[in-house]
Amino acid sequence: MRAVITVLGRDKIGIIYGISSVLAKYSVNILDISQTIMQDFFSMVTVVDLAGCTVKFEELQSELEKKGVEIGLTVRIQHEDIINSMHQI
Repeated sequence: MRAVITVLGRDKIGIIYGISSVLAKYSVNILDISQTIMQDFFSMVTVVDLAGCTVKFEELQSELEKKGVEIGLTVRIQHEDIINSMHQI
């Protein structure tokens, strides 16, 4: 099972570290990562593999959102199935 994580907000030091540390804590593998900085705005899209995840999806979602609040960013995670469904309509 894969998921897509999006991160948006003002650029600052430690964003990728903050998100990847949450993923590592719960054994979530990063498959692909793309990040862009436009002026002072940071955006990142990450595809992750949830096969080894040690917590339920909802708990991972909550932890990522908490980390986002802590570092002043919006962090969202969605199952791959939801994204695929949205683009089939």
